[in-house]
Amino acid sequence: MKIMVIGAGMMARAITFNLAQREEIDEICLVDREVKKAEQIADWLSDKRVVPMRLDVTAPRAVREAMRGCVAAISAVPYFLNLSLAQAAVASGTHFCDLGGNNRIVEKEFALDEQAKQARVTIIPDCGLAPGLVNILTAGAIAELTDVEVVKIRVGGLPQCPHPPLDYQIVFSPHGLINEYMEQATIIRDGKAVKLSSLTEPEKISFPGYECLEAFHTSGGTSTLPQTMLGRVANLDYKTIRYPGHLEKISAMAKLGFLDTTPRLVDEVEVIPRELAVRLLSENLSFDEPDVVLLRVTANGSIDDQAVEVCYQIIDHFDEKTGLSAMMRTTGFPAAQVVFMLASGGIKECGTLTQETYVPPKEFVAGLRRFGIGVERTVTRQ
Repeated sequence: MKIMVIGAGMMARAITFNLAQREEIDEICLVDREVKKAEQIADWLSDKRVVPMRLDVTAPRAVREAMRGCVAAISAVPYFLNLSLAQAAVASGTHFCDLGGNNRIVEKEFALDEQAKQARVTIIPDCGLAPGLVNILTAGAIAELTDVEVVKIRVGGLPQCPHPPLDYQIVFSPHGLINEYMEQATIIRDGKAVKLSSLTEPEKISFPGYECLEAFHTSGGTSTLPQTMLGRVANLDYKTIRYPGHLEKISAMAKLGFLDTTPRLVDEVEVIPRELAVRLLSENLSFDEPDVVLLRVTANGSIDDQAVEVCYQIIDHFDEKTGLSAMMRTTGFPAAQVVFMLASGGIKECGTLTQETYVPPKEFVAGLRRFGIGVERTVTRQ
């Protein structure tokens, strides 16, 4: 069994680490345009099955040739590259999943459904934390209930010791972060799928050890959930968790145009505000300090005419032993579990699939627990 990991950044490190713990895998082909990054991960793991290779993922022919012979591939590069990688996977007969993060790219991946079926290839977009892990937990919670009234998905990756001014540190691509803040959020409200502006409808939320936090709408966290759960759930939404005051500051940046994509002329030099913001966020918020990921999925409905709440909760911290951050673990390990299930035949359907429909929750959660992601499940009869 040969699996390709595309990219050699933070998330790829966690994915490769997870896959390297599985004896069933014969080879992990780790590719990146900067081969030294891949070599560093291979050296860190000291596993001969991890084979670093230089690959320019913007070169479709080279990607197709590299994918041939791999049972499955997973993309851990920025979201805007995922469509071309999915197309290459179909052409090479390789199962494919990615970390997603952009609804428009995902829609185009679903347009490959018929081609993927004809090639007997499976594509699963948006694997990771949110979207990804939360989709599967949500499906598992909903499956336990009838007449589901409300599903609330709350997720945040935070520094354990926040630094001003934003009380945040970069734990994944700043391109994806800004995209989540600026694109519209899709939710289910009163039985209908609706779009809302991100950075809206703030609420207070607390976790053990992390009190008085705030949560607000952001884009992309639900991925396909509003479509697949429409008609089954009356209300469903996703909000991102941050320390108090973060929302106000990010909203001010957005209103002032710092997150715009429209070029501006500054002293006869064309500047794209968002690209500058990405650079500044990367330079000033890359503290590389211990982080925590907080996740809570609650589904309220009924069982045998009795009101019931099913809750999944995760509080995951930076792992000192491996050096993997909580965000790397909770994003990379779920993605690794999905690509392993694709490669090992645990998911047999072909085409472009929604993970909340086709990834079996029990097996998936068992895979997470095996590698130290503590998923707490509670059922409360009300």
